[in-house]
Amino acid sequence: MKNWLLLAAAILCEVIATSSLKSSAGFTKLLPSVVVVLGYGAAFYFLSLTLKAIPVGIAYAVWSGLGIVLISVVAWLVHGQKIDFWGLVGMGLIVSGVLVLNVLSKTSVH
Repeated sequence: MKNWLLLAAAILCEVIATSSLKSSAGFTKLLPSVVVVLGYGAAFYFLSLTLKAIPVGIAYAVWSGLGIVLISVVAWLVHGQKIDFWGLVGMGLIVSGVLVLNVLSKTSVH
């Protein structure tokens, strides 16, 4: 369970860092730029810790899949990005894929 919490921390840090990229205005604004650099550093650190117990393919699939969905939600809420029906369908498929990997696949470590 601890490894999955570390992966969740990696995802959260990556979402914060990626979401701050827009606010950094091409790294011309100091505070959002610092958040980007620290966020990615923390994300990779936490991801590296999870790889001691979770296979890299599974960890990366969960990290990237949930990251896409969460960043899209943040972009919608914070930056007013529009998400159409097909975007929601695609994100639903990503979440479904992550669930299949974690619930049904023997590849994942539980």
